[in-house]
Amino acid sequence: MKVIDVMTKDVITVAPEAPLKEAARQMISAGISGLPVVDDDGRVVGIITEADFVEAEADRSWGRERRRLLDAVFGEKKAKEAQTVEDAMSRNPLVVDHDSQITEAARKMTDHNVKRLPVVSPDGTLEGIISRADIMMAFARPDETIAAEVEKDVIRRVLMLDPADIDIDVTDGIVRLSGEVPNRSDARLLEELTGRLEGVTRVEADLNWVADDTKHPESPSVWR
Repeated sequence: MKVIDVMTKDVITVAPEAPLKEAARQMISAGISGLPVVDDDGRVVGIITEADFVEAEADRSWGRERRRLLDAVFGEKKAKEAQTVEDAMSRNPLVVDHDSQITEAARKMTDHNVKRLPVVSPDGTLEGIISRADIMMAFARPDETIAAEVEKDVIRRVLMLDPADIDIDVTDGIVRLSGEVPNRSDARLLEELTGRLEGVTRVEADLNWVADDTKHPESPSVWR
């Protein structure tokens, strides 16, 4: 399953030049903890989260004496209170392509300890957002839905086999396959492709095959 299949498409966004208060109001009103920041062309240029607001407020709490000390240390790089979203946002945010598998989105969230990812097209245009909750919903798919997908997408559409020859049992995400297939390679592909479906935790296969097409005859002698 791809990111585009589970992402939220109606995303609340904010412009870089918007006042921080506007972004705060949007987040509070929608009950969310982060907003993608997009430019006039709809491309993601940053993200602003609750953590960015906390950091901005911490900067404001520093006294004038400390700010003057920073000015002396860093010269022209004066400490500036954040006024707009652009001042406080995190730039170059982590994103995921809309055609990526949700397992890739889950890996990115885990590796970088984030709760959501903007979903973009190849040119960087925002298309949606995917959260941990979206991924959990994908993996919590009912057993009967998984069984139907194994039969329809794997057995019929990809392998073009007769589903009447294969028994499918799914319990708590564990898929048990039994029956007979034409070739040994069909059995391997059936097991492997089933294991890649979202919501499948394990595959137990007890499949027989008519012909072992994985054994190659000896190559003919080469005339010299």
